[in-house]
Amino acid sequence: MDIDLKLDENNLYKEESFTDLKTGAVRRLTPVKEDGSRDDSREPIFMAQTQLMSPNGPLPVSCMVEGAVTLSDAVKKFPGVVKKEVEKIIELAQKAQQEESSRIIVPGQGQ
Repeated sequence: MDIDLKLDENNLYKEESFTDLKTGAVRRLTPVKEDGSRDDSREPIFMAQTQLMSPNGPLPVSCMVEGAVTLSDAVKKFPGVVKKEVEKIIELAQKAQQEESSRIIVPGQGQ
């Protein structure tokens, strides 16, 4: 088994995490060059992360904070982007549940 696990040296980021120790965290991914120095030709990326409790246990939620330029922007946009991502997760789960419940069961097949 030959797996190519080479990192893209032109797409490296330094990761920092900021949390309030209650609700979640914002990750700032700062672009860096192969030598670790800041790559000013690319903008930082901000990610929102939290966990929600579900009947099946904790559900990790992670999404990009579109349009955030600073940490302050990302923190302000956190509630909205997480809410939107949760709505998307719920919609996908409901769709999967509907597809599962609408499957036709033919006797003698696939038990």
